[in-house]
Amino acid sequence: MHYSAPTVYGMLPTADSEILATRHAERLDVGHGESHRLAIVVVHGFSGSMASPSLRRISSGLRKYGGVQVMDLRGHGRSTGWCTFGDREVFDVDAAVAAARGFGYQRVVTVGWSMGAAAVIRHAGLVNSGTLCHGRRLRHAPDGVVSVSSTSRWFVRDTAPMRRIHWFAEHRTGRMVARAALRVRIDPRVFAPVPRSPLEMVGAITPTPLLIVHGQRDRYFTLEHPHALAAAAGPGARLWIEAGFGHAEAGCGPDLLDRLGAQLAELVDDRAPVAGP
Repeated sequence: MHYSAPTVYGMLPTADSEILATRHAERLDVGHGESHRLAIVVVHGFSGSMASPSLRRISSGLRKYGGVQVMDLRGHGRSTGWCTFGDREVFDVDAAVAAARGFGYQRVVTVGWSMGAAAVIRHAGLVNSGTLCHGRRLRHAPDGVVSVSSTSRWFVRDTAPMRRIHWFAEHRTGRMVARAALRVRIDPRVFAPVPRSPLEMVGAITPTPLLIVHGQRDRYFTLEHPHALAAAAGPGARLWIEAGFGHAEAGCGPDLLDRLGAQLAELVDDRAPVAGP
């Protein structure tokens, strides 16, 4: 008889004292002995949340390939705190990886989208290098990292969507609009001081496997960004440039999602599992 474990909802504390709304769901249609082989930590983009249809579709689709740990990042949805565009969100990723380890998974892959992609790149680089973030050390390394639609650097203003996001972040009126229309609480002190960019941290991810995915139709970040990240990451990184793909969760169709999900186990199969906490 088919059995599917219930979804587990909860609250997840971070090392810098935020409380994240979180959800864990086991892999679909799998035998008991394989249910904790692979966990997928899904890290959404700016203005996303567990309630958004695109993130629910992504999380549901990835359950065919592993257990899924998803959360509302700080400043979003039902979580506390303020959005910092991938800076302090590394603490959210660290907490989610630790939670997945706590469920007993053998391997954990972080899959970030747009702002979340910048966060998973920075998280893996910071934890692997032992670099402090706002005076704290990250402690929970993933076994693999997938970056989808990430920027390589901060203060990108060469596309109209990014100029709009900078207006949200840099002006009091913009932050009020973001809170009312997008339900995102943006930190007025964001990037003070300026954190290390994804480009500066991606080289430290090695030897953790890294897959960089970017769409040719991305309206936010040009193809300069994935190529720069892949070059800085070194020859071990894999790069997918997708012809029909737009940007992040909303632009990811079912075919790409299935190819991405099928790639996750292969990404970490040759790597010894990272020891749990």
